Amino acid sequence: MRQSFKRDTVHLTTTLAPWSSHDTQLILSCVLGLALIIVFISVLKLAPFLSILVGTFAAGFAAGLPLEAVASAFSKGAGALLGDVGIIIALGAMLGALMAESGAADRLVSTILKHSTPRTLPWMMALVALIIGLPLFFEVGLVMMVPIIFVMARRSQQPILRIAIPALAGMTTLHALLPPHPGPLIAVSALHADLGLTLGLGLIVAIPAVILAGPLYGIWLSKRMHVAEPEEMGKLFTAQQDTAEPPGFAISLITILLPVVLMLGRTVAKLLLHPETFLFDALNFLGEPLIALGLTVLFAVVALGWSRGMARDRVGGILRKSLPPIAALLLTIGAGGGLKQALVVAGISTTIGKIAVGAHMPLILLAWLIAVALRQATGSATVATTTTAGIVAPVVAGLSATHNSLMALAIGAGSVFFCHVNDAGFWMVREYFGLQLKQTVLVWSVLQTIVSVVGLALTLVLWGVLT
Repeated sequence: MRQSFKRDTVHLTTTLAPWSSHDTQLILSCVLGLALIIVFISVLKLAPFLSILVGTFAAGFAAGLPLEAVASAFSKGAGALLGDVGIIIALGAMLGALMAESGAADRLVSTILKHSTPRTLPWMMALVALIIGLPLFFEVGLVMMVPIIFVMARRSQQPILRIAIPALAGMTTLHALLPPHPGPLIAVSALHADLGLTLGLGLIVAIPAVILAGPLYGIWLSKRMHVAEPEEMGKLFTAQQDTAEPPGFAISLITILLPVVLMLGRTVAKLLLHPETFLFDALNFLGEPLIALGLTVLFAVVALGWSRGMARDRVGGILRKSLPPIAALLLTIGAGGGLKQALVVAGISTTIGKIAVGAHMPLILLAWLIAVALRQATGSATVATTTTAGIVAPVVAGLSATHNSLMALAIGAGSVFFCHVNDAGFWMVREYFGLQLKQTVLVWSVLQTIVSVVGLALTLVLWGVLT
């Protein structure tokens, strides 16, 4: 039976306390902290890590938190994020350096270039990112793609943004909309949506979003904004000093796809196997991102280094020199995690939930807006998805499976709207590609906004067509 948007318009009620002056204080303190970070980086030209640190303490103190609580939250948030993402980035840098100096990255790029033209290359990069990004977390997919992006831009003599933006769009869209990525899985579970149906509808939404935010936007922006290759990252990922014959295409492809296969195996195991079996435990262990990428680095040491006659000292040197260029990146990402945690401890998620109380609008639009607001305030897609799903779950309990799947997609789309300085991905993109703050907004924040808005628009269309 077809349902109109009018019937799906709800008055959301919760058990949250009424709006208070403290909630207003929280909103203003959040704005203050973010404004200070932007001024310190753009006007005073301070290092992002220091700017975020100062902005965090200003926001936390203005929100009424004791300074000791702000410091504790900052340390906890930075440590948690670096413990999760930092090691993956370090392993990715090692793998990228090995692939660059052995010639494996160049071999992959040469093969892709043979099967594409300058006009089709952005589309090819989006397709590669979709394949690599399907089972991988965004951070893992990015560190796997960065060496390919740098070598591809240099070999094809095209602007780096023309190559990078389609790859970024492919990975971030899958991360936001498609299981088995954490955000979509959280929404599917909380709303009791059908996993297979959500995956199918997610693909329908994701492909147009990738096209608009990736190749089309990348081609448009690269004609209007020139970005030079960052010196340190360029040297790390494009310097090929190995005079021996580069590895074959097969071994190069196996190296880049090994973590993809391992993590995909873990996903399949969780969907199809009984948890208390040896095969499940083995696949679950091997598919852990840290294990998968660590094993891939060891595989690359042997397959791309030792087995090809590369001296042990040289292999060790390649691994060691890959780490200094990412030091600033790791500190900045950690600071972003600290800012997010301080705002969460201050209670910004509850305040955003109160804003939704009394809302009278289409349910799917309301869910998207709540996710948008939470992502802006906390910088965490997981927090935005979890909290939004919890707020709207009681209302969607009586809806159909199709409704619930579309709600999950709308929440996922909202969780990536205009990600900015409290987002780890923002700083990863900035540091990897040597962007200024304004450039990062145009590359990353606008890209994600396109994905978010297109995702909302298509879920609204599907809501009207399928229900």
